[in-house]
Amino acid sequence: MVKKALRLLFTMTIVWPVIWLWLGLRIKHRHLIPERGPAIVVANHNSHMDVFALLSLFSFRTQQQVHPVAAADYFLRNRWLAWFTLNILNIIPVTRNGEDSDPLAGCEQALRQNKILILFPEGSRGEPGVLSPLKSGIWHLLQRVPETTIIPVWLAGTEKVMAKGNRIPLPLFIDVFVGEAITPHADKAIFMDALLQGLLHLKPHSQGSEAHDHHQPHA
Repeated sequence: MVKKALRLLFTMTIVWPVIWLWLGLRIKHRHLIPERGPAIVVANHNSHMDVFALLSLFSFRTQQQVHPVAAADYFLRNRWLAWFTLNILNIIPVTRNGEDSDPLAGCEQALRQNKILILFPEGSRGEPGVLSPLKSGIWHLLQRVPETTIIPVWLAGTEKVMAKGNRIPLPLFIDVFVGEAITPHADKAIFMDALLQGLLHLKPHSQGSEAHDHHQPHA
């Protein structure tokens, strides 16, 4: 209960004020964000701000069911960061060096418990606006839990508000474009191409001036 309370307090006092009030998050098709699992929100990755932007899309009730998937070697590198990311950000750590015989076990367990994962298939932060090659771990995960809903999301602007060297987020807009669900497929090449196209289809909209769905945080 203490961890849950701390997580909600962090959301209310830091994540939502920074994302919604200071940065002015703008969302297109927020209604497509899942409210229950098993589901995976799949997004491009350019900044540490990406996780906070995505977490801010979920209601209080749903927040407790959301788990960002993150690299264990980076986010568990010291005890203070490990405590924060495990208990406040609610991450599922995944090993990248092959030491773990089953690095997807934690993700699979969460999906079987009807949780929602946040996953960046590029694996690490890439060049702003450029989608790096997607890793196929998500496909292997879906072979274990094929009933999982896959929602693609394109993030624009996160790399600017937390540019290299900045300790305080700059007050620039973050745009979030949510796409239609992508159907899992038994053929890895077909699914990975569908995922790639689903993400790239959202990207051009970030260059335009279409109307956005402005929603305030809700409980």
